[in-house]
Amino acid sequence: MLKLKDQDFLGEATCVLSESLTLNLRSKIGHVDLRNLGVLTIHAEETIASRRVVEMMLHCSYLDNKDIFSKRDPFLRISRIVESGGSIPICKTEVVNNKLNPKWKPLCLSMQQFGSKDNPLTIECFDFNSSGKQSLIGFLDYVSCGFELNFMVAVDFTASNGNPRNPDSLHYIDPFGQMHSYQKAIMEAGEVVQFYDSDRRFPAWGFGGKTFDGTISHCFNLNGSAGSLEVKGVEGIMSAYASALHNVTLAGPTLFGQVIKTAAQIASQSVSYNNKKYFVLLIITVNRIINFIYGVLTDLKEMKDALVKASDLPLSILIVGVGGVDFGRMEVLDANKGQRLESSTDRVATRDIVQFFPMRDVHGGHIYVVQALLKELPGQFLTSMRCRDIKPHPLYEAQVSSS
Repeated sequence: MLKLKDQDFLGEATCVLSESLTLNLRSKIGHVDLRNLGVLTIHAEETIASRRVVEMMLHCSYLDNKDIFSKRDPFLRISRIVESGGSIPICKTEVVNNKLNPKWKPLCLSMQQFGSKDNPLTIECFDFNSSGKQSLIGFLDYVSCGFELNFMVAVDFTASNGNPRNPDSLHYIDPFGQMHSYQKAIMEAGEVVQFYDSDRRFPAWGFGGKTFDGTISHCFNLNGSAGSLEVKGVEGIMSAYASALHNVTLAGPTLFGQVIKTAAQIASQSVSYNNKKYFVLLIITVNRIINFIYGVLTDLKEMKDALVKASDLPLSILIVGVGGVDFGRMEVLDANKGQRLESSTDRVATRDIVQFFPMRDVHGGHIYVVQALLKELPGQFLTSMRCRDIKPHPLYEAQVSSS
């Protein structure tokens, strides 16, 4: 929206379109200038010509308000993730003045802008400042100040999954690389959360299986180690999981309590020395008609007590149901209807820390799975920070390009 004639000229460059190149900037044609005016790097990607467009209706609810004499003046910046791993801003919305629940005009993006329907887009919400330094609103305020998400995962090894050697088993490893629901849940959640974890070392457990010493355990280290519960990266989780399928006998019953208590203990220990860590536990479980006694959650009382106690901690729990038809007993743990959990001693949870959904309800590709897995996480994180009166200092400020 700026008038170019009012801006200072830095330099120009001309080239033939190519994949990637760096050009030296020069003065306007006809002007002699021996100074180094800098360089311009161009990265071009080939897109398939298409007339298709995507229309988006975007709005925000309950934006955090830090302005003293007025409300926020929010706008959105949308960027496209490119093959090199970076992002390219493709459009911005108008500024909505003095609103905490803004609604923007519809946006139309062409295929040339967003590249592909499978391309992830980054949508950032900023508070407009006339000085040019725009303040990022929300979750990333904390991330930019050094807060981390620590990922943990627990996998169901009960017999209701079926024999891993049989193709109809939920644990069957496809020789052609087709991922099943357990692998998809680990990959989709882990690949997002790991970027907010500096060392990318993740605790990984199994439950409901007969382990190496012949006893049934409801919280055993997935990597088979007695002393180390962490694995390196999402690839480490996948490798430890595949190895455990060869060394652990599927058993039962389905008990979550010990896994939740172990994760809560890690989160509790962290609070005492570092309040910039937030933990995300992914529990992947099954409910099938066959071997039904092993597929039903049998420790509901113990689990509710553990969840209510953990609600004071910087912890979120994602429960993914794979296979099966009836997850009704799981859904009572997710306080989506506004009624928080109560323990057996009538203590009410400080906040909702659980998100549950059946994997079968997710249709579409990578983006849809990630959205379903993590849609409640930012809100749970912010609620935890507010309950503990932890604020991001200093506030992150981003210089937003006006182009």
